Amino acid sequence: MKKIFNLIFLTVLIVSCKQNKKIEAENTPTVHTELYGNWVGNFIAKTYKENTEFVYSNKLNIKITNISHDGKISAISVVAGNKRRLTGTFDSTLYKVVLKEPGTNKYDGEFQFTFSGNSIHGEWNAYDTSIPVTKRIYNLTKMQFVYNEILMLPDEEAYVDYYNSKMQSVEIDSGLISNEKVYRSASDKILKINASTTLLIEDSLKNLKKLDLEIIRNTIFARHGYTFKKKSVRQFFDPVEWYVPMYDDVKDKLTEIEIKNIALLSRFEKYAEDNYDTFGR
Repeated sequence: MKKIFNLIFLTVLIVSCKQNKKIEAENTPTVHTELYGNWVGNFIAKTYKENTEFVYSNKLNIKITNISHDGKISAISVVAGNKRRLTGTFDSTLYKVVLKEPGTNKYDGEFQFTFSGNSIHGEWNAYDTSIPVTKRIYNLTKMQFVYNEILMLPDEEAYVDYYNSKMQSVEIDSGLISNEKVYRSASDKILKINASTTLLIEDSLKNLKKLDLEIIRNTIFARHGYTFKKKSVRQFFDPVEWYVPMYDDVKDKLTEIEIKNIALLSRFEKYAEDNYDTFGR
């Protein structure tokens, strides 16, 4: 009987503690809510090891989620396919912030930045100094993320895949043949076909290049704020103004049309081919 009483008492105690913690969390005063939200911009390599492979600039999103009266701040960083929870300190006098990644990933580090109007600027330093890039700098502006099915890639430049090149014999002036690095490029179809609003049919995809199909499919994910892990995909979306990396999984956000189109596009990608040509960087 005594054991049963002790078990009931322990259960009540645990439930009570959980409820008290929940009430305490709900009543924790928060400040500077105007700073909450997504701060987005380029994450640029500043200190790095020569002759190592890395991406010079990725798109970074620091999402501020909570600032408390006692100077504690919580946030989430999203960059290059990685989503990390951040905790740190907020100096309300200088508007300076220190945010630390958990340290459980080789590429974790510490963010330090200062708020200045509608932007923040600062630097990130890696915990592990053996990785290719140990310091990055950034200047971020506040952006609101809203899914918009009509968003398209801008018609500003050629979309060339610089990460998947090959050597090919190319005819140059006076009939000479030269071995040069060639790249695949997308057609203007990627600027016209919207796979979020239109249910695609096979006839509309038959003559598309492999890269066309890949970009059209990935534009669906970009509209939903998916953070791309592959640098060969990020090269097309990181420079786009409306693109905000938010989530590492958006499967539950896709519409019925998008799900069907992704399946069709993926099927065509398996058999499609690409044309290669020379392009300057």
